[in-house]
Formats: sequence, C-alpha cells, structure tokens
Amino acid sequence: MLTLNYVAMIARDLERALAFYRDLGLPIPEGAHLNEQGEPEAHVEVRVNGLRVAWESETLARLVNPHWVAPTGNARLSVAFDAGTPLGVDEVCAHMRARGHTVQAPPYDAFWGQRYATLQDPDGNAVDIFAALPTT
Repeated sequence: MLTLNYVAMIARDLERALAFYRDLGLPIPEGAHLNEQGEPEAHVEVRVNGLRVAWESETLARLVNPHWVAPTGNARLSVAFDAGTPLGVDEVCAHMRARGHTVQAPPYDAFWGQRYATLQDPDGNAVDIFAALPTT
C-alpha cells in the first residue's frame, strides 16, 4: 500500500515562495532558505500533519532532471487548505491580500457546499482556501 509522504513545489524564487506559505501559516522558519553560512539553499522542507512539504529551486530541478523546463501558462498544481469555518476563509483572504498576495477568486459560497476562495502563489500555483458551509 502506498502512503503519500512528500509533495514538492519548484520555486522560481525560493525566499518569496516560502514567505507566501509562511503567511498562510505553514511552519516555515524565517531564513529557512539559507544554510548556516547564510548562503541560499536549493531545498527547504517542513512536515505538516505527517506530510513532508518541500520547495526546490529551479536549479535543483534541473540537476535532478536535466530535461526539466519551467512551465508556462496555467499552473499544473493546486493545493488546498481547510480554514475551519466560512469566516476563516474570509479572514485568510483578507490577511493574504493585506500581505500583498494575489487573491485570484475572492471568497464565495460554492454550489458544492463550501465557502471557497483561490489565492495564487508567487509561481502561479492555485492555492484554494475552503470551509464547509453550515447545513440548514
């Protein structure tokens, strides 16, 4: 049986990507993109609810796969965060907008029963924020 253990995103600017996800509340220490000598790292990883989430530089992506080419157009990755409550979705979007991040689709009540919004990370990936709507 397979267990999902690791998700990695390739970042054009590692420091900027980490700041975005730190602003969302992921446990990414300040300066995580630097080694002990203060030089940039090519890989940063944190553990979230047992899942390893990582960010890698484009340079590292090319070392691992010499044929790797940065995507153009729409991103091919989407991640989603449960905000816990509909109000939480609104609060996360307001917080992220205030921090200068892009809210691609402002909060709305989706037909499938969730308060839903979509942010855009610095590399163009969709980051959905959701919470179940109360049932009547």
